Amino acid sequence: MVHDTVRSPSVLRSTTFLRLWTATTASGIATWALPFVLGLAVLSRSITAVELGVLLAARTVGFLAAVPVSGVLADRYARRQVVLWSGLTSAVAAPVLAAFVGNSLVVAALAAAAMGAGQGACRPAFQALTAEVVEGDQRQQANAAMTLSVRVTTLVAPGLTALLALFVNTQVLLLGIGALWLVAALVPPAGTGLTAPGSGNGFVADFWEGVREARRHPWFLAGLGALTAVIATGYSATGVVLPLVSRDRYDTEAVLAGAMTAYTLGALAGALLIARWRPRHAGWTALSGLALYGFAPLSLLLPVHPFVVIAAYVVAGIGIELFNVPWFTATQREVEPSKLARVSSLDFLMSYGLAPVGLALIAPAISEFGAPAVLAVCAVICFAAPALAALVPSSRDFGPRR
Repeated sequence: MVHDTVRSPSVLRSTTFLRLWTATTASGIATWALPFVLGLAVLSRSITAVELGVLLAARTVGFLAAVPVSGVLADRYARRQVVLWSGLTSAVAAPVLAAFVGNSLVVAALAAAAMGAGQGACRPAFQALTAEVVEGDQRQQANAAMTLSVRVTTLVAPGLTALLALFVNTQVLLLGIGALWLVAALVPPAGTGLTAPGSGNGFVADFWEGVREARRHPWFLAGLGALTAVIATGYSATGVVLPLVSRDRYDTEAVLAGAMTAYTLGALAGALLIARWRPRHAGWTALSGLALYGFAPLSLLLPVHPFVVIAAYVVAGIGIELFNVPWFTATQREVEPSKLARVSSLDFLMSYGLAPVGLALIAPAISEFGAPAVLAVCAVICFAAPALAALVPSSRDFGPRR
């Protein structure tokens, strides 16, 4: 594949972008930290495994409920204000969760749902705000910088959080998550106000207007379908089958830890690469990267050396960022600015929102058909879905050819 490397002024020199990056990084750390901290609470016997499941389910419900609402609100009003109120919602819910976790499951679940709602509400608003404050030729670098912060967090934060847990209790850690949400709420810069007043026909009509905007872009529908399929199958295989294979085939937890670390390192490498690389056909490159995730379930299917599994997860990590960064950049470029938050909310709702469905179905499928058959199907879907999406003409460049 022929490609070009483009040198443009670094977006990291912009104070406005650094404020946005700081806020999105804080929200990313807070989003990651909540289930990890609650997991530590189970280990310390502050809560039970059942209570953990209820709290995480409540957070997921709050997230899914807030994403479409936020998409509409962020297109009606200033995106900066939506980010502010989303972050404040999670920040206020954090001390409530800290006070009632282990004491009142009902109140703690409501607080977890509120934190999930704040998390879900900020995602499309941040996407649209990025398009407002970053120039078009710098957005790929900006999106890569944001995803780099997420990957560094997932690599370094577990050890640091576990170390902190030796000195402070769950309640203090939850208050720390609330402080991160305050940063996410208060630090972002003001946008340029690329919003629309709405159709006047209500929330549902405005949301469907966003759906119609998404349908105007065949590459978006094809790519979203491929991403949803890969997350629902490949990610589910990682979440459910990898621990079993690590235990039963290799008789060690090292393969599980090594594969997850390798995935994060691969994603870091992929983000660094795509920050500077401008492929000639960005869409095909991105979809090819997405297809690389198929090597993860394939490596779990075959009786290979543990290092082959780890190498497969490195490749999958590289591929997922080769997809993510051009995908976000193209969405910010091609979608009507006043409808960008609604289209982004549809993206998050379909892809990551359906991930729990895949996780819920894969365990019964393994019980019914066996792990080899399920892994084979997951691998085929991971390879085939991006390939089918690439057949859509506008998928070659994620938009009209330039």
